[in-house]
Amino acid sequence: MSAVWSIVYSLLSSHLTVQTIAVFFAVLLTLLVFFKRRNNLPPSPSGSWPVVGHLLSLGRAPHLKLTEWRQKYGDVYTVRMGMEDVVVLNGYRAIKEALVDYKDAFSGRPNVYTFDLLTGFGKGIAFSKFNQAYKERRKFAFSALRNMGMRMGPGSMEENIRDEARQLCLKLSERRDTNPRDIADNLTVSVANIICSMVFGKRYDYDDVKFVELINDVDNMVANVASSQPMAVFPFLRFIPGVNASCKRLLDFNERINTFLREEIKRHSETVDRENPRDFIDTILTELQIQEKSDCFSEENIVWIIQDLFVAGMEKTATTLQWGLLYMVLCPEEQQKVQAELDSVLGTDHDVPTLAHRSQLPYTEATIMEIMRIRAIAPLSVPHATTEDTTFRGYTIPAKTQVFSNIWSAQMDPEFWPDPDKFDPRRFLDCDGRVVSRPESFLPFSTGRRVCLGEQLAKMELFLLFSSLMKQFTFKLPEGAAAPSTDGTMGVALKPPTVKLCIYRR
Repeated sequence: MSAVWSIVYSLLSSHLTVQTIAVFFAVLLTLLVFFKRRNNLPPSPSGSWPVVGHLLSLGRAPHLKLTEWRQKYGDVYTVRMGMEDVVVLNGYRAIKEALVDYKDAFSGRPNVYTFDLLTGFGKGIAFSKFNQAYKERRKFAFSALRNMGMRMGPGSMEENIRDEARQLCLKLSERRDTNPRDIADNLTVSVANIICSMVFGKRYDYDDVKFVELINDVDNMVANVASSQPMAVFPFLRFIPGVNASCKRLLDFNERINTFLREEIKRHSETVDRENPRDFIDTILTELQIQEKSDCFSEENIVWIIQDLFVAGMEKTATTLQWGLLYMVLCPEEQQKVQAELDSVLGTDHDVPTLAHRSQLPYTEATIMEIMRIRAIAPLSVPHATTEDTTFRGYTIPAKTQVFSNIWSAQMDPEFWPDPDKFDPRRFLDCDGRVVSRPESFLPFSTGRRVCLGEQLAKMELFLLFSSLMKQFTFKLPEGAAAPSTDGTMGVALKPPTVKLCIYRR
């Protein structure tokens, strides 16, 4: 260090400009931060560059590169995301050990500018820091969702979902021809309406202008999150004109969504009946009337909690259904097996299935599980962070270190899933043909304290919507069309390619 101080002294004694000296110190600080390695971190792959770290190596499919590095660097290693160390957990055992066995230490959320921006800097649930406010908000939201029907049995959301499944089938039946068409938007509208019926107490027509605008705003916001990723690593880029264009669009769409939600909350607050809450908003407003407002829970939190439900619920469930239809047209024999099972149980009844049929439809259930396995919608899950200095598998991980759970590496692990790239629903059936309900290395909703809040609702939606589509229609690729890629495009979610399908009424 004496040599460094000699250089500093020489600079201060010279006639260099203040700007030149400032630039020198900025470069020096950057190099010191980059080359200073924290003691006893997990090993790090070679190829890290100054300032950008491993970003160039990760490319457009980071889940694949991180899984590849697992072979050389093990289940736990460190990558550099810009100037930050990020610990990567690979494989079922390491992920479960960290998020379940060491849950107190690994349940935090990192400071990621774009995510913080979209969640009111921790006012919702999904991205909020792990503290007492988070615990209270999550506990109440989970209880409210259960009261609104996010459960099995009487009083559940089942009938709302079945009604929406009927509406989806009617929409697809409007056209009598079998010309190829993209139905991704129809799937998104159906899933969004299910959330609306739970949160707002009503569904919208497919061509309702405000509803279509809301869906488009959510889609556009999600798209701009992906294009704003450089600002997640280098937040200062938001101040650079041109470079920050995607961030500005992100803010615009976010504000439009929040305005819509605030209008709904205001409408509910004027008519709420504390004794007879109609929906999620009424339930949450009633709770606010009962208890005094606090730092843990206030009316402002409602907007962000609902936005969590919309963005996560719409994106993940609709995307899973898109992947499901893609694999059905790529594996027509599997589509036929699902349809044969549905016909054997439901006969010629043209109504949509019920949750009571679930136990009688193991191959259908196994097919849905295989769709979620083979194409994890969130391959790297939502980033975690350590809440304290932690010793994990012999390594020292400082507090506030960002942590990636590589779900892809678990669900495509040959140790648990032989020939993992093959679509095979039989993986989820035991020797008696019954569904294996909790298989190891299957983490579509993550695990631990940050497990997806809407897991039960998503499972109900996927079963009822997917089985209804399979019962009513046969989906095929246009004759002579090339098989679409199953690589997907990585953004907020792993999205399938746009595919136009031929739809035949059964």
